[in-house]
This record gives sequence, C-alpha cells and structure tokens, in this order.
Amino acid sequence: MRRIFIFMAIAVLMFSMSYAQEKKVTRLPVFDIHVHTMKVNPAWSSSMCPWFLTSMPGGDPNEAPDMFMNLGCVDPLQPAKSDEDMQNEVIRRIKDFNMTMVAFGDPGILHRWVAAAPPGRIIPGIGISNAAEMTVEAFRDSLSSGFYKVMAEVAPQYQGLSPSDPSLEPYFAVAEELNIPVGIHMGTGGNGMANLTQPKYRASLGDPFLLEDLLSRHPKMKVWVMHAGYPMLEHMIALMGAHAYVYVDISGMIWSYPLDDVHYYIKRMIQAGFGKRIMYGTDFMMWPRLFETSMGVIEHAQYLSDDQKRDILFNNAVRFLRLDKDHFEWPE
Repeated sequence: MRRIFIFMAIAVLMFSMSYAQEKKVTRLPVFDIHVHTMKVNPAWSSSMCPWFLTSMPGGDPNEAPDMFMNLGCVDPLQPAKSDEDMQNEVIRRIKDFNMTMVAFGDPGILHRWVAAAPPGRIIPGIGISNAAEMTVEAFRDSLSSGFYKVMAEVAPQYQGLSPSDPSLEPYFAVAEELNIPVGIHMGTGGNGMANLTQPKYRASLGDPFLLEDLLSRHPKMKVWVMHAGYPMLEHMIALMGAHAYVYVDISGMIWSYPLDDVHYYIKRMIQAGFGKRIMYGTDFMMWPRLFETSMGVIEHAQYLSDDQKRDILFNNAVRFLRLDKDHFEWPE
C-alpha cells in the first residue's frame, strides 16, 4: 500500500511539473490597444488579403463597385466561423503571444471574452460617437461601474461630426472627471467609404487639428488618436508636438494600406521624436491571424531598434494607461 501512495505522489508531482512547464512564459508581453468585439455575421464575413488597399482604382457610379477586400494574394486571412470560434482564437492568441488588449464593441461578446481570458488580459472599453446612443447619465453609470476602463472607440467622423462637436462635450467631461483615457478615431476609413458604405463619413473630419478645441477644453484628459490620423501625417506630428498628453495607435493602417507607406508613416513619427507615444494596435475585427500579421510589421521593421519595437509593442501603452509593468508576465 505504501508503494502505491509513493507512486501516486510521484505521478502528481510529475504532472504538476509538466503543467508548470506548459504554462511557462516564453515571450515578452505585447499590448494591443485596439480590438473590436463583434458578433460573427456570415453574410458579410469574407477572406482578406493584408495591405489590400495597395491598389485603389477609381469606380463609376453606373457600375457595381469593386470588391472591397481583394483576394489577389497567396494566403488570404480567413474570418472566424462563429462567435465561439472567434472567442477561442482570440483567447488562444492572448495566451500564446503573452498579450494584453483593450477591447470594445458588442457588450455581450466583450463580457464573455473578459470571463474567458486570463485575469486582467482584456481591458474593457465603452465608446460613444453621437449623443443619441446613450444619455450622459447612463454613460457615467457605465464608467462608474468599474468594468469599463477606457472610453473607446469614439468615432464621430462616421456620423459626420467633428470630435470637438458640442454634442459630445458632456461625455468627454465625464471621462476627464473620472480620469478615463479616451481613444478617438481619426483619419481614413478605406477606399470609397463615403460612396459605398458610410454616406455621412467625411475625410476632412479626420484631420487631427480638429481635436484642438476638445483638448483645450479638457487639458487633463489623455487621448490616443486611433490610426495615427493616417494619412494626415504632418498635422498629426504638429498636434502631438503641441499637446503632450496625445498618443497614437497604428491600428488599421498597419494591415490595410501599402506596406511601404505604413513604414514611411511610422518612421517619420519616430524621426520627429515621438517614439515613446506610438502604440501598437490591430483594429481587430474578424480575422484571427490579423494579430500575428500586424505584429510582424513592427517586429521585422529594420529601421526600428529593439528598444523602439518594445516601446511600440508594449511599453508605451502601459505608460499611457498608467499600468504597472510588474503586473505582467515575463519570461524567466
């Protein structure tokens, strides 16, 4: 009997050691500050080639529009097949890539992801793009609940509004009062956006200079400009130079526009001195491999030093969100 107990104890010990080895962290942490929680809709889910906007031919209003997501690449990214598949793929990448993310969108999907992910790995956000979506009181209650940690995504450009529009003023006031960081969509939305899918969208409303009235009214609010205001590079640089609390993420543009132009845009911001304020983000929607595709753009950028890559992939977001590096998992 004693031998049986010894054998069982050894087996338990070996299993524990094996489990610990499986869970051992081998990758440096990564922070994705721009992830959407969306329900899978097979009616409009499609394969996608990265950097699919490398060619943007003009159209004709009397003809059917060109396919928005071109499939002219060897290995297109495939969309998730279901909500469950999407969740499983996202959680797997959180674990495999030692990733933390800011996520926002469908509240039901968001709550399920948070429950399924390792603790603290998904930081929930709540966004508002026009006053009709939610009352100011309901918005305050949502932020005061403690579940939501950021105000994102704020996308008034799609509503035909400037981010400094007075109708949004009370919501930003709440964020500033509660010390909540804010992520605002600025820049382009794709080829033919105003013609094909978003009739209220205006390219001019993506100009980073439109943030200045908002920033002057809320001098203590921390803002990150989503998509780095692409393609309005010089205005983005000027705004960051004038406003020390403004950061950018490079989401969306990093996998949709011509890769050479993406690198030019990032490199120019680095050259202008803003390497400590550029944050990695995907603008993830439905293609699980988008994470590794987007990370590869930074990891393989020869003009970036190892320290600059770590700043973009992790350090800058941690500093922006006022988090403690010691709370993240690190390789031994």
